[in-house]
Amino acid sequence: MADGEPSFWGPVTSTTDWCEKNYVYSLYVAEFYNSLSNIPGIILAFVGLWNALRQGFEKRFSILHMSNLALAIGSIIFHVTLNRVLQQWDETPMVWEMLLYIYILYSPDWHYQSTMPTFLCLYAAVFAVVHSFVHFAVIFKIHYTLLCLLCIPRMYKYYLYTEDKSAKWLARLYIISLLSGGVCCLFDRLFCKWILGWYYFNPQGHALWHIFMGFNSYVANAFLMYCRAHQLGWNPNVAYWLGYFPYVKIQKPKIE
Repeated sequence: MADGEPSFWGPVTSTTDWCEKNYVYSLYVAEFYNSLSNIPGIILAFVGLWNALRQGFEKRFSILHMSNLALAIGSIIFHVTLNRVLQQWDETPMVWEMLLYIYILYSPDWHYQSTMPTFLCLYAAVFAVVHSFVHFAVIFKIHYTLLCLLCIPRMYKYYLYTEDKSAKWLARLYIISLLSGGVCCLFDRLFCKWILGWYYFNPQGHALWHIFMGFNSYVANAFLMYCRAHQLGWNPNVAYWLGYFPYVKIQKPKIE
């Protein structure tokens, strides 16, 4: 929340100011914890990208992981500055990422192969231009929610048709992390004035949202990578690095 302290970036101009006192630790960082909490998402995006490239997954998954990376970096820039213009570096990648999810979820059954990516690319470009001039607030949230809702039926269908228990657990982790992050973010928004009255402790609900959503994006991507590899006959299975960290391992059939 704004506290009137001098800063390197000037006054807060963003349409949203989260429940963290601004410029407490540095004149160069508006929201310290909300910025720092994006680092796990960056690390997980690199891990997912490395796995996708190492095993030769389709380019769509490399782009998806890079989209997660861009979103986390954009979020850092936004929370460091709380600048209305730089807010677009957070919000525009959110929309681009959802468009990528829509493509990956629906493209296997799309008969006109070039139509969907062309439309989605044009949609992404038009949105970016319009959003840079018209700073939506409530409309942006409604628009983003609708894009998310478009993904749910397809994700549920993939879950139903997945027989592997480990892959199903990835989907469950996606739901658990989404709900956990949502509760933290909602608590942060609804009880902000009360939280700021705690002089020695702030649970940093929005920062926790970032951490949960960084993991959420990773397991969502892993689940979709498993489903796509299964469609292509690549014999996927869920392996665990160090016994705990899940990733998708594939075995492509040998070409004779």
